[in-house]
Amino acid sequence: MENCVVIPTYNERDNISPLVDAIKEACKDIGIIIVDDNSPDGTGQVADELARTYPSIYVIHRPGKLGLGTAYTAGFRKALENGARRIITMDADFSHNPSYIPRLLEASADHDLVIGSRYVSGGGVRNWGVERRLLSWWANTFARLMLGLKAHDCTGGFRCYRQEVLQEVRPETIQADGYSYLIEMLFRCQQLSFSIAEVPIIFEDRRRGRSKVSSVEIFKAGWTVLRLALERVSHKGRKNQGVVVRR
Repeated sequence: MENCVVIPTYNERDNISPLVDAIKEACKDIGIIIVDDNSPDGTGQVADELARTYPSIYVIHRPGKLGLGTAYTAGFRKALENGARRIITMDADFSHNPSYIPRLLEASADHDLVIGSRYVSGGGVRNWGVERRLLSWWANTFARLMLGLKAHDCTGGFRCYRQEVLQEVRPETIQADGYSYLIEMLFRCQQLSFSIAEVPIIFEDRRRGRSKVSSVEIFKAGWTVLRLALERVSHKGRKNQGVVVRR
């Protein structure tokens, strides 16, 4: 499994089958790992049926809703066990169009982490209201200013990681969960001096179901940024005292 897509799911029964078909149409030989958190709507059972149809699909069943971050970590672990060299993460709700997958893989030939970005030239969002646009802008601006992040889209989950990145970052050590996990992963990648690129995408609001972004997630993201900012300041202080900090 040279290339692999990790898809966390919770109540995505209506989306997962057409999404898999679209991924296979965009990139025929790619592997897919579905991490389902015991979805009450039966998403896990649909994923099992897909796995019986496609030998390159693996399903991880978890006992309950354990969070986006740990779902990514479980998917990364399985992908690395299967020898995947490039691992893509994406949402299950068609917010991330599978047609962009070849672009992410192409860019990963020259970069360690590639982000499908809403906030570079050619990128954008579709079917968002003013409130959500402002919230997303604020979250990204806050993360970039506080953490010195170079990427424009710090909270986007459509990404392609090289195998070496995950082996070095060790996702199981990431403290943040939910969507703030994405901010901490990006922060760790930049700390370790991995090359990061962004390719433009159009992010579409989910086709079916309801958004899982809540006020709790927003609070957790803000707290994660503050925690990492304090860590960043602390590390700078230690370096100024002559202590070598591993990057």
